[in-house]
Amino acid sequence: MKIQHFYDPATYTLTYLAWDSDTRDAFVVDPVLDYDPVGSKTATRSIEEVAAFAKKEGLKIHYVLETHAHADHLSGSQYLKRRFDSRVVIGARIVEVQKVFKGVFDLADLADDGSQFDRLAKDGETLHAGSLAIEVLATPGHTPACVTYKVGDVIFTGDALFIEDYGTGRCDFPAGSADALYTSVHDKLYALPDATRVFVGHDYQPNGRALRWETTIGRSKESNIHVTASTSRAEFVARRTERDKKLDAPRLLFPSVQVNIDAGRLPRPRANGLRYLAIPLDLKRPTEDDGTPK
Repeated sequence: MKIQHFYDPATYTLTYLAWDSDTRDAFVVDPVLDYDPVGSKTATRSIEEVAAFAKKEGLKIHYVLETHAHADHLSGSQYLKRRFDSRVVIGARIVEVQKVFKGVFDLADLADDGSQFDRLAKDGETLHAGSLAIEVLATPGHTPACVTYKVGDVIFTGDALFIEDYGTGRCDFPAGSADALYTSVHDKLYALPDATRVFVGHDYQPNGRALRWETTIGRSKESNIHVTASTSRAEFVARRTERDKKLDAPRLLFPSVQVNIDAGRLPRPRANGLRYLAIPLDLKRPTEDDGTPK
């Protein structure tokens, strides 16, 4: 299997296009739809790059695989679905995430049964993208619906496990759990062979180092800054919880989540032909009309 990475520096996101060089069967992991929050404008530069590469290589993109409902970028899944007749897949527990954020954004018309997606992936099942067999590993913690996709000796971990000098994903979003993430990484991913190749969902390039998108289970077990093979559950939960308290909310949190829980679809146009995003104001600190705390 061949793998091509695509990097979006605006959101530090890594998208992957993987394919069988003999059959040209392919899938994409975590595609990006560009979004400028200042002008509230979308663009397709990032996803066009993926599509152009796939067309040049003559690939059949069977699936767009979402590792979770991202909180830092809009998904480009619908672009690929429309142009390649791909099926959009996400973890089956997305319904839990939908129920939480349906209330946050007051999305009365949002179906919260996962029906916007073409397939809800369950732990332990196998998806077949032509000649490629994709195993689904539930890896909750960052969100309840996080999954890792495994093909042979390769895994795509999304926000569960990063390059070892950045650690793991945060767990302070609604229904996130540091305890669950420890189980996902330490007990599940670290049970895989040390030579397993790990392709991560983001690279924040700590200390200004060059971009990396791949590590191994063995290297992670040895030197991941948040959880090594010898890190106890209590140590990880305390470390992850303390770090999460100091993190700012993702810059594109509100636009991303409400689009991504609807399978990457933009909000429906209103009577005037325009689309609108819902942005809650003072979510954790309700205010009076004049801006003072209630």
